[in-house]
Amino acid sequence: MQIPETQRDVTRMPMPMFLAAAYGLAWLVALPLWLGDGLSSPWFTLVAVAMMFTPTVAALVVVFLVEKPQHKARALGLVPLRPAGRLVGHLALGLTVPILLCLAALPIGHLAGIFPADFTGLSGFAQITEEQLAQVGVEELPLPIETLAALQVVNVLIAALIINLLPALGEEIGWRGWMLPRLMRFGPWGAIGISGVIWGLWHAPLILLGYNYPGTPGWLALAAMVGLCTVMGGVFGWLRLRSSSVWPAALAHSALNAAASTYVIFIAADATFDPLHATITGWTGWILPAVVVVVVVLSGRFAARAPR
Repeated sequence: MQIPETQRDVTRMPMPMFLAAAYGLAWLVALPLWLGDGLSSPWFTLVAVAMMFTPTVAALVVVFLVEKPQHKARALGLVPLRPAGRLVGHLALGLTVPILLCLAALPIGHLAGIFPADFTGLSGFAQITEEQLAQVGVEELPLPIETLAALQVVNVLIAALIINLLPALGEEIGWRGWMLPRLMRFGPWGAIGISGVIWGLWHAPLILLGYNYPGTPGWLALAAMVGLCTVMGGVFGWLRLRSSSVWPAALAHSALNAAASTYVIFIAADATFDPLHATITGWTGWILPAVVVVVVVLSGRFAARAPR
């Protein structure tokens, strides 16, 4: 049966409208930083968090005004929440896998001669902590440095489960909840690559101001962000598709944001590194998640489960 021309036009509308809204709103929200003090603006954190909700706003516009499906929450990946065992298992993976990938990036970077680490003495963490305490008039560490490092890990878990989760969901409802399933018509590799480029370039309002890759030329910083978003987006996408829910992907995104700075625990004293090369933001940090994505795709698991 031939589809009427007006109906065919509607079927082409959702993705361009979604991208226009997500990108346009992101630039609009970030505009005060460009007109003001950039990353040093006192409004930076508020602007960055607000920007994270723009993909969800874009998805809501498309779902409610263009697609108008009967089950809107399902179209956004918010449901189903069953079978409960599968969802809980993928939530556990969403919490742990990004943290493990962030931590694993450090010895990989160290072996490559790019990340200066002190995995046993924690000399850099001790130095950073002492400097912070000195600013408030404390001269000695209140606890052994190993205990403080363990508390830092606890803080990562708290941030992943509570502090970062809502902003991460603000992105994931758009990227993995709504967009990724619609890109699966291009196959797993196409969906991973296209979504990685889209997600990475969406960060341009902040990346071009020096966020994540300070001192790096804008084009190279954006290319690096696309690389990071492609490999980690592949991991998030796997969790979203296999669980049939956006929630594990949102928790994984939250965990990534919380664990990205764990390098401070293991860096050597008086050391510096280039985030373009080291930690999860650099190419040495992409190796292991890329392996995970390749294994997932080749094993046929980068796909939605058949409904029970």
